[in-house]
Amino acid sequence: MSNCKIRCFFKKICFFGKNKNAVVAHLALNGVIGKDGKMSSGLNIENTFPLIKKAFEMSNIKAVAITINSPGGSPVQSELIYNAIRELSAEKKIPVYTFARDVAASGGYWLLLAGDEIYAHQASIIGSIGVIFSGFGFVDTIKKLGIERRIYTEGKNKAILDPFMPEEQENIAILKEAQRDIFEGFKELVLSRRAGKLKGDQAFLDDKIFTGAFWSGRKAAKLGLIDAIADMRSKMKEKFGDKVEIKNISVKKGFIKSLFSEKSDLALANVTFSLIDKIEERINFNRFGL
Repeated sequence: MSNCKIRCFFKKICFFGKNKNAVVAHLALNGVIGKDGKMSSGLNIENTFPLIKKAFEMSNIKAVAITINSPGGSPVQSELIYNAIRELSAEKKIPVYTFARDVAASGGYWLLLAGDEIYAHQASIIGSIGVIFSGFGFVDTIKKLGIERRIYTEGKNKAILDPFMPEEQENIAILKEAQRDIFEGFKELVLSRRAGKLKGDQAFLDDKIFTGAFWSGRKAAKLGLIDAIADMRSKMKEKFGDKVEIKNISVKKGFIKSLFSEKSDLALANVTFSLIDKIEERINFNRFGL
């Protein structure tokens, strides 16, 4: 064997034996849960699962880091996204670290619980463990306008919460029962994922934590709702070394191209509904002073 071949042979051995930098897949989940549109950044299982799957299937990763910025939304979509993260983590045997940004409240906190360890900034908004439904009543308004409401149903409670009909105690009881069931499921998840970390007995938790209230990241850490105050990059360096390589998972789609990729009238309708979604999203974030 020539000297050149020998040198090449040993270079290959040295290359394969060399320690590579640790790799962490990073996924950002931003927006109201359950909302989606061309101009919105809503979250649902359809648009997040491909990204979650891509993160866990990245080669040679040590962990998946997920940053969350969400005021909440659909409890069903929150559960589906949470389940997808936990199932892939267990299947691939890859740990998950979650990080709150401005807000991880209600369904956003549900997603935060998907982490094996969860963190936030001192000024992050954390909590709002509860269930909310809001609507409007226009009964007197349509009477003043001389409008007659006509509605036909099979099933006496089918028109529950119709904004143009008077509220009925029976219908309110139906809504409250559904909310209670969802709330109990949320509480059970928190108690399971934060077992041994929440501060206070059950009476304290029911009186202070499970009330729909929210706190700063600093207070949330004291209550045991998160593990500590930390940002994603600093924590990943602490875990995997200063030379850790963080690979972002995202889908890039040109804004202008997305608007004109369909017929003009349909594109205009999409823009209109997306603007409405954006306003609703802003309202949800504003609830937490953001």
